[in-house]
Amino acid sequence: MAYIAHKNHTLEQHLIGVADKAKRFAAKISLDEQGELIGLLHDLGKYSDEFQTYIQSAIGLINEDEDDYVDSQGKKGKIDHSTAGAQLVWRELSKQGELGAIVGQILSLCIASHHSGAIDCLSSDTNSLGENVYGKRMRKSNERTHLQEVLAKADVSILSRAKKLVSNPNILQAMRIALAKIVQAAPIKDDKSVVAQLQIGLLVRFLFSCLIDADRIDSADSENPKAAKLRMHGLYSEWYILCDRIEKYLAELKPSKPIDPLRCDISSHCHNAASRDKGIYTLTVPTGGGKTLASLRFALHHAKKHKMDRVIYVIPFTSIIDQNAEVARSILEPKGTKPSSVVLEHHSNLTPEEQSWRGKILAENWDAPVVYTTSVQLLEALFGAGTRGARRMHQLANAVLIFDEIQTLPINCVHLFNNAINFLVEQCGSTVVLCTATQPLLHQVESKKGALRIPAGNELMPDIKRLFDDLKRVEVINRRKPGGWSNDEIATLALGEAHRTGSCLVIVNTKNAAQTLYRLCKEVNSMPVYHLSTNMCPAHRRAILSEIRDRLEKKLPTLCCSTQLIEAGVDVDFSAVIRYTAGLDSIAQAAGRCNRNGRTEMGYVQVINPKDENLDLLEDIRVGREKTERVLDEYEGDPTLFGNDRIGLEAMKRYYMYYFFDRQNEMDYPLSAKSIGHDDTLLNLLSSNSVAVSEHNKRAGQAPNIYLRQSFMSAAKAFRAIDAPTRGVIVQHGKEGQAIVADLCAAYLPDKEFDMLRRAQQFTVNIFPNVLERLEKENAVKEIQEGTGILYLDYRYYSDEYGLSETPVRNMEVLNA
Repeated sequence: MAYIAHKNHTLEQHLIGVADKAKRFAAKISLDEQGELIGLLHDLGKYSDEFQTYIQSAIGLINEDEDDYVDSQGKKGKIDHSTAGAQLVWRELSKQGELGAIVGQILSLCIASHHSGAIDCLSSDTNSLGENVYGKRMRKSNERTHLQEVLAKADVSILSRAKKLVSNPNILQAMRIALAKIVQAAPIKDDKSVVAQLQIGLLVRFLFSCLIDADRIDSADSENPKAAKLRMHGLYSEWYILCDRIEKYLAELKPSKPIDPLRCDISSHCHNAASRDKGIYTLTVPTGGGKTLASLRFALHHAKKHKMDRVIYVIPFTSIIDQNAEVARSILEPKGTKPSSVVLEHHSNLTPEEQSWRGKILAENWDAPVVYTTSVQLLEALFGAGTRGARRMHQLANAVLIFDEIQTLPINCVHLFNNAINFLVEQCGSTVVLCTATQPLLHQVESKKGALRIPAGNELMPDIKRLFDDLKRVEVINRRKPGGWSNDEIATLALGEAHRTGSCLVIVNTKNAAQTLYRLCKEVNSMPVYHLSTNMCPAHRRAILSEIRDRLEKKLPTLCCSTQLIEAGVDVDFSAVIRYTAGLDSIAQAAGRCNRNGRTEMGYVQVINPKDENLDLLEDIRVGREKTERVLDEYEGDPTLFGNDRIGLEAMKRYYMYYFFDRQNEMDYPLSAKSIGHDDTLLNLLSSNSVAVSEHNKRAGQAPNIYLRQSFMSAAKAFRAIDAPTRGVIVQHGKEGQAIVADLCAAYLPDKEFDMLRRAQQFTVNIFPNVLERLEKENAVKEIQEGTGILYLDYRYYSDEYGLSETPVRNMEVLNA
């Protein structure tokens, strides 16, 4: 009989298909046979009678009147079909000595975890702290895993290939080489050290990623051949074609602004540096220096030189992804090119974590030559829970990763990030470029926990100090005063600066402050006043920014009140900027929006301290403000120590010394007893896991008899790339926003939804859980279709001025007008 994996898909076909794909993915780190083995055995348990009865009942091969029929809905997800293959791998490899046991654990972990997400080796749960979860899984009874039954029933082709693989010496030796490379690169040459253990855990996750992606692709494409047509399978445009396109674009650019020659020089240095070896590089350029195009130029030529798989551009905020991706798309996808054949934007969080079959089809795996994504998505791929993010991790190998505005990296992720970047560069053959005007000192943090290993001389710009001097076109003025500025005083100052210079941008720290100041300035009504915040969807913000840019270009009076979303990479050029006190890096970014194109000899950024400001819930901004005030006070004592520049290189170094290193105890991602039942850190859970090991020693009277001791699942569940994870909600802004909601509500074909969801990203607002809960109570948020988990906002709760509102601001009658 033919055993079934899914509808229209035999189990033999599925296992061979997944093995082939996982082999290809794992070959990136020379572990192709290991990838093939876990792919071949991941669903071995599906050969059991129990699973076959379930699947045949589910797809109608056994009808309800037959004795064998079972309630498939009741059985869904409850039949263990992953442990059998894991036990087989562990049993066979652990016979082959200490190295065999290590490799056996690594590979069996991937198989055992392929539906749940990576399981704990030792438990970190309060009631079972220190329990050997992995060992318990490997000892699971035959009655529940069906191992002996499936060995008797499995297709001969599967078992014979598996036997050949486990007996191949390279299964152990290739893994030994990979592990040795990790240990040798670590600051402490000990495989039990924090850095080595964390990176060995990343090696497990990499293989797990290869398996998950192979499994999801093979399953989805068999169930829905239409979805398969959406995939590119690595068949991209040749790098030389993309390099020619960007060179042609740059050659045709006509310098039109005083700063353009400097931007061309920066771009040329990046082009020349592209021929250098793979590694970690920094690109330190003042705001407005053209880092976006210069770094893309480096990435494309570097990928061509080293035959790399893709370029991944990682941006901290969704507010500028669409802008940067659109620039890249206009260059790399000229007329006549199939849309989205080169540039992929991935920053949607419209679908919930728990994915339905539709979600599996719609989930993107970064199968494109140039990918624009967020730092949140990148960190989720490396450390997040479940399987959706993890399946993308293998795409980070042999890739050029460009991190824009790297100074925005969350402080609690510093050591996790550093270890992951070192792993990707040293073990996976990738190149990383850290772009910013204000480089954080990631290579100077505590090395035994994980510092970036940046070789000397790996700055892409030859003379940073001279570059900053040449590009200086803004003076920062410290206008803080005792007691602070009232809202009325700030509004008067802003209107005065706008009248005096022609245009003024005020950047505040909270959404409420932006709305309050906007209202006060608008009441005077002496010139157009604009408002920007993340309560507005990207399409809305883009329309406002387009109007602002048009007015600035025509030198028409313009005043804008914005949150800090406008700081990172948004291309606007105001004559004057007012910045509420925040981190010095934020003030430097704000300065990049002032006299950006050098049209006047010097622009001015005024730093003020608002009287009524509550930053209790915004710890990073509050601490940044405190450290900035210290630097500004010291500057007043002796400006020459800072090169007479409040946001120059010396000031920034001192700021990071105060801000960054005063918070070094936060860099290993501390976890409280409230979140996981005991005080710990994510870094520890993912490395030596000393708390769980100690508890195991107490319980068992000896150390755990397994090599890997990490609490992978507990760590992943505790990990949040941002403190309060937001949920994307589609808003009905304008006719297009309304049309997308209507179309999605009516759609039923997944490939059609795929395209619409990409468009819907431009009409999405990310909402914090407490706000979402309040809106749901008002019945203001609804599901597009039952079971999809895709949410949209009632038309009445979106303002054309402020964006999302928690109270109705529009009349439903407008819809019928």
